[in-house]
Amino acid sequence: MPSEAEEIWRYVELDLDLADFSLPERNGTPPPELSRLAAALPEVSGKATVSDGAVVAAEGGDVAVRPLLEAVGEAPERVEAVYGSAIPVEHDIFTAAHHAFASDAVVVTVPRGAAVPAPVHVTIAAVADGGISFPHLLVDVEDGAEASVVVEYVSQGDVRALVVPHIEVVSGADANLSLTVVQNWGYATTALAQARVAVGRDSAVRIAEAGLGGSLSRLHLTVDLLGRGSSAEVLGAYFGEEDQTLDYRYFMHHVGLNTHSDMFLKGAVEDEALSVFTGLIRIEESAQRTDAFQTNRNLILSEGAAAQSVPNLEILANDVRCGHGSTVGPLDAEQHYYLMSRGLDGARADRLQVRGFFEEVLARFPVGGVAVPVRGWINDKYVRAQAAGRV
Repeated sequence: MPSEAEEIWRYVELDLDLADFSLPERNGTPPPELSRLAAALPEVSGKATVSDGAVVAAEGGDVAVRPLLEAVGEAPERVEAVYGSAIPVEHDIFTAAHHAFASDAVVVTVPRGAAVPAPVHVTIAAVADGGISFPHLLVDVEDGAEASVVVEYVSQGDVRALVVPHIEVVSGADANLSLTVVQNWGYATTALAQARVAVGRDSAVRIAEAGLGGSLSRLHLTVDLLGRGSSAEVLGAYFGEEDQTLDYRYFMHHVGLNTHSDMFLKGAVEDEALSVFTGLIRIEESAQRTDAFQTNRNLILSEGAAAQSVPNLEILANDVRCGHGSTVGPLDAEQHYYLMSRGLDGARADRLQVRGFFEEVLARFPVGGVAVPVRGWINDKYVRAQAAGRV
């Protein structure tokens, strides 16, 4: 098992034993009400549901959305070339377990030159108590294509589950993709997710993640800017309460010439919650004329809460613009005083500060309909804490 002694797992204690979980029987679909984003996405170009690692529904409209075996049957060489290749098996014990036990996947294929008008909605659910599951999503965006994918992680609040999701994205040349992940696990669920995105020549990806649920929820994200002129924007908004741990390890890897990236995350913690952000921008010698920046801002709303923010740069090229910024602190006392001087009571003044803090990043989420419920869920967390006197 990984430990805090390893830099990639620093600040996080894994209080679990794999032997306490078992592979669930795949004998049903999750209740429809588990999806909390359906109303925010009235129009979709395809949708899929994964229950405890098994694809129980998949249908496409303007884009192909298929279970793994069906995708392999239709395009074996292409799927076999990219499936399971992005995230190395030796990364850690959980990745090795995923490679060993993942037996299904959702494959989203956006054909060459297609412009998909509405997002693809993929719901990944944990429903079996005591279950361990390995959901897998492969997004293949061919040359000149444009698409949007929304991934929703959900589980019932009392389901004690361990989930190890993998998301692999391959973006061809001159392509545009937005990937939005809304993490809404129940508070008894532990999730250790990996995602890797390969970006081709003159292509752009926008990645947004909202982190709300889970006992321990970890996202290890790697973006490889391989092609000349490729770019990536990575956005994040997370809010932890009670004894949650929200753990983010983000790696931006610049390989191609004249690439661009912007990493911008904002988070808040209250009660005894912990947030961790480790960000690395690595610029290879081949990636001259790179422009890259990473920013992580954190609010500490209770004395017992904590946030760790560790931005890093590793620059091997000599013609680059690169930087980082990081802050950890409480609500602004001057802003609080100003808002109260304009007629708001203290509680409402603080709510407005929290809302404004997150608005800067939520306004940039690529699928506008997703930001609306996320904004409400964040506000609800803080209002509940205020009502209980926890902040």
